[in-house]
Amino acid sequence: MKKKLNILVLLDVAGPTALDEDLSASLQTEDWKTQANVLAALAQLGHTVEYLAIFDDLDLLRQKFLTFTPDLIFNLADQFKNNRAFDQNIVSFLEMHGNAFTGCGSTGLTLCKHKAISKKILSYHRIHVPQFTVIARGKRGSRPARLKFPILVKPLKEEASYGISQASFVETDEQFKERVQFIHEKHNHDVIAEEYIAGREFYVSLLGNHQLTVFPIRELVFQEVPPDEPKIATYRAKWDEEYRKRWGLQNQFAEGLDPGLTKDILQTCKRIYRLLTIDGYARIDLRVTPNNEIYFIEANPNPMLAADEDFAQSALKSGLAYPQLIERIIRTGLKTVRE
Repeated sequence: MKKKLNILVLLDVAGPTALDEDLSASLQTEDWKTQANVLAALAQLGHTVEYLAIFDDLDLLRQKFLTFTPDLIFNLADQFKNNRAFDQNIVSFLEMHGNAFTGCGSTGLTLCKHKAISKKILSYHRIHVPQFTVIARGKRGSRPARLKFPILVKPLKEEASYGISQASFVETDEQFKERVQFIHEKHNHDVIAEEYIAGREFYVSLLGNHQLTVFPIRELVFQEVPPDEPKIATYRAKWDEEYRKRWGLQNQFAEGLDPGLTKDILQTCKRIYRLLTIDGYARIDLRVTPNNEIYFIEANPNPMLAADEDFAQSALKSGLAYPQLIERIIRTGLKTVRE
C-alpha cells in the first residue's frame, strides 16, 4: 500500500488573501470546480491535505511551511497578480527551494507559453506547424508576403483561447491590421499571426516524464457550423455553453480515425512533449488536414484537471478513474528530477 502523504494544494486567487483564508464558498462555484475536484480526490485517497491561495505574495508559502510540512505541492496556481505569464515564475520559486510539486517545470512552461518559440523548435525538428509571424506591441501590423490568407491573429502568450474570437479569422490586409491593433491595444499583448489550417481539431492528453502514457484522442466537433465557415476554437467556443449549443460544438472522443493515422498522432505528440521539455502532464492541440497532415497548434502543460474536462475524460476512457489519475499525477511529481 502506498504511503499517505502531506500535500499542500497551491491555488491562485484574484485579490490579496490571508494565510488561512477560508475558500469554502469559492469551492462551491463553477469557476472553482477543478480545485474542488482535486481536493475531494485527495481526501478520498486518504492524504493529509491543506491548501494555500496566493495572489501577489509568495512569502505566504514560507509562513505556511512553519505549521505544515508537505511531502509534495499539488500545483494549481497558474497566475500571479492576475498575470498568467507568471506561472513559470511560481514554479521556478518551487524549484529553487527544492520543493517537490506536480505538473510541468519552469522550462517547459516557458517554451510552451511562447507560441512562436515552441513552433520554431518543432519546425526545426520537422514537425508541421502553420506558417506564422510575430508582431510586437508598438510595431505596425503589416502582413509578410509569405503569409497566406486566411490567417488567425492571436495573442502570443495567452492560453485557454483568451483573445480569440471569430474576428481573429482574417482574409484581407485591412482586417489583419485591425485585429493586430485590437490585440495590441485591448489585450496589451504581442501578436502571433498564423495561417489557418482547415481540418479536424484534436486534443491529445499525456502523462509522465520519460515513460509517457498517451490517453485516447479527443476532438472538438463543429456540428452546426456551415462547411464554408471557419472552424476555430474561440474563447466562446470553449467556455460559453449557450454559444456551444447554438453551433453544435462538442468535445468528444475522435471517431473514424485510421489506425495508421492514430499511431502517427500519438508518436508525434510524444515527440512534441519531449522536444518542449514538458514533464508531469499536458494536453497537445493539433489540426489534421483532409490529407492526414498533422499540424501542431499549441501545447498546454498543466491543463484543466476538472473531472469533466478533456484530460480527465481521456484518462477515464483508458480505465483510469479520477482519484487514480490524481494519484498518478502525485507519484509522477514525486519522481520528477528538477534541475
